[in-house]
Formats: sequence, C-alpha cells, structure tokens
Amino acid sequence: MERREFIKQGAIAAAGFSILSSDTVFANVKDVVKLGYIGVGERGRNHIAEGLLRDDVEIVAICDTQEDSLQHCREQFKKAGKKLPQEYTGGINAYKKLLERKDIQAVIIATPWQFHHPQAIDAMNAGKYVGCEVVAGLSLEDHWDIVRTSEKTGVPYMTLENVCYRRDVLAALNMVRQGLFGELVHVEGGYQHNLRNVLFNNGKQPYGGGVEFGPAAYSEAQWRTQFNIDRNADIYPTHGAGPAMQYIDINRGNRFTNLVSFSSKAKGLAAYVEELAPGNKNAKINYKNGDVITTMINCANGETVLLSHDTHLPRPYSLGFRVQGTKGIWMDVNKSVYIEHQSKKDDVWDPASEWFEKYDHPLWKKYADKAEGAGHGGMDWFVFNAFVQSVKQKKQTPIDVYDSVTMSVITPLSEASIAEGNKPQEFPDFTKGKWKERKNNFALNDSGF
Repeated sequence: MERREFIKQGAIAAAGFSILSSDTVFANVKDVVKLGYIGVGERGRNHIAEGLLRDDVEIVAICDTQEDSLQHCREQFKKAGKKLPQEYTGGINAYKKLLERKDIQAVIIATPWQFHHPQAIDAMNAGKYVGCEVVAGLSLEDHWDIVRTSEKTGVPYMTLENVCYRRDVLAALNMVRQGLFGELVHVEGGYQHNLRNVLFNNGKQPYGGGVEFGPAAYSEAQWRTQFNIDRNADIYPTHGAGPAMQYIDINRGNRFTNLVSFSSKAKGLAAYVEELAPGNKNAKINYKNGDVITTMINCANGETVLLSHDTHLPRPYSLGFRVQGTKGIWMDVNKSVYIEHQSKKDDVWDPASEWFEKYDHPLWKKYADKAEGAGHGGMDWFVFNAFVQSVKQKKQTPIDVYDSVTMSVITPLSEASIAEGNKPQEFPDFTKGKWKERKNNFALNDSGF
C-alpha cells in the first residue's frame, strides 16, 4: 500500500481528534525525530538553533533558495559539531524533493508568507507533520485548503505561535483557569511593535542601516515590506489572537462569530524613510497598510476581543494584552493586576509580577532552565518542544489546524471589512460545529504541551 494511501485510510474522521491513533501517520517514529527545514533565513535559523540543542532531534535536510542563508546554516551545524544536513536549493520548488524523503517525519516551514500555504499542503500530502511560522495563508480559501488537507490526510498542522507560551501569558491563563478573574468578558492583544528597521535596511544587515526593501534589501525586508504596500489589513494577527483564544476557549466550547476592522491613515513608513533619506523614492510610495489596524471580534459565548496591529510608528514594544472578567483584570501595558477583594487596596493596581510569581504556570516551573537563552525570552523553546513532542508521541499538536487557521484568517477577513467600509464579516467555523464538544487541552499541566 502506498504511504499516502495508508495515511488517508488511517485518518480520524474530519480531524476532530485530540490524539492521533497510534496506527495513524508515522507508525515507526522512534525516539529521535528527523526534521526537514523549508526556509533557513533569520527565523528558520532560530528554529535550527533549537533543534541543534536537542538529543531527540536530527536535522537531516534543509531547503532555501539563497546561498547566504544556507552558508549561515552550515556555520550553525559546524559550531554545534553536528553532521551537515542534505541541502535542497535551486528554485522555489526545491522543497518538493525534500518532501520525497521517507526518513523525514516532520517539517518546519519558515519561508516568506506567500509560500506557506502551498508548502504546507504539499508537506501534509507527503505525510509530514507541519510546524509552520505565521501566517497559514493569504486568502480565506487558502485557510480552508489547509483544514481540508489536514482532515483528508490525518496529518497535524501547527502554527508556531510562540506568544501562547510567554511566561506572563501562561501565568494569566493559569489565573483564568483558577477563576481569579471571574467570568471573562473582554480580552485584548495585538502586535504593537516598531518594525521599521525590519522593513527597511541597507542590503547588508537584517535590521536597519538604510531604507531599502525588495531585491536591494536583506532578509525579511526583501519580501515582508511589500505586504505593507499591497494590503490594508491586520497582516500579523496571531500574536494577539493566539493567547486570547486560549483564555476564552475558542474552538473548544466557544468560537469567533464575526469581526469588524478599521484602518488609520498610512503615514509612518514614508515618514521614516524621508527622515533617514530625504527625497528617497521609497518615501514616495503609497503604502496601503494603515499604521494602526483595529479589529473587534464577537464570540458565541458573549465575550469581545480587541486586536491591534501597530508596527509603522515609533513606540516601545508591547502586545497590549488585557484579560478582564467579573472579578478582576490584567493589563500588559502597565504590568498590573487588580483582583477585587484580593488586591492590597480597593481600585488600586498591584504589580503583575506579584500575582504571576504566585501563579506561575507549571510548564515554566518545570522547564524554565531548559528554556533559558532560547529565542523570544524562552518562548521559542516551548513552542518547538511542543511540536517535537507531538511528533515523538504521535499526538495531535496543542495548537491544532483549527486553532492555526482561526488566528491566521483574521488577515483576509480584516482586509475585506476595511475594503467594504468597515462592514462586519462572518467568521468561518472551520470546525463545522465540533467546537461545541471539543475541550481545551492547551497547556493543562507540565507535560510539555
């Protein structure tokens, strides 16, 4: 029987599973997971670094179209004293040869956004677990394609949304589950981060030093800036949406029902270029993406969610989390918590650190030492570990395909809402009603998931 046909026949119906059958997908997975990497630019090499530190991971293949990225990757392996992986290059379809390998059990996709959808589809059809950087796709139909393919093949798809594992985010989740905030009413989050030196550089370094983008630039500025020219949408919604979904059990007893989005004018990027290089042609571009995109989402259980995308203006980094219920509130921006009848003084904030130390999540209590030094304050270790453990144990990933597409599809939905004069958009139910029975199993304990 062909491997692909075996996977199809062994798939659990409609991918509503919480744990894959031991006979489904990789029946012969051993203690060491063999990974292939599609895309080894700056973000891909972050994941390479995590893999090289582990005894239960062997990176056997990498794929990239740029020699510079491959060379940096080789240096990582040599420094770690690890065997160099097989390289696949030469064009945008080179990854398909990597997927033909029978020894690869899972792939990490960290390519530019426009490639995520086709590469993930091909990987699932080849029977490989998929760990994909945000976003899942560019259009609404792309997201349905991801769901249908995962359901058809029985192969898990996981968005590598690391903020779900941030220490304060998980401590707040622990407090939510212990009822400290009461019944949740409103949640906020977003991507509020000055990215101007990511979107422009001098063609020699990944961050800053100039005002180039596209072919004349280096790293993310080669492709990411163009999305800000072409699309007026929340083009990076998952950092805010992912944690919010866990707090209010989205796809697991609750769901998003509709959204409406608003866009400010777009002045920040042109002003940045003009300040650094007066008269430069890139200061005259009509950047379509508004400097601040605001999205409000309704939920089946009555909560509201507010998301912000704010990356073009000078500002300190903050994801702007707010968790508010009938008994209290956490606000990320002022690093404060207030719990009625439990805080030190009525209507006076407590430092969030005091509450989060007390309610530190079991995952961080157990694995903080292992995560020390990992990217994004340790979050990268947790999301990578969760993906690898899922492959090793033949389990569904803790952020599954439904979670992944739900947080990602906000991009095309917000784009449609703005284009239609802030018209509300119906939120698709990717679970097709299964959300009513599914239970939230994300980070329930210290098991690593």
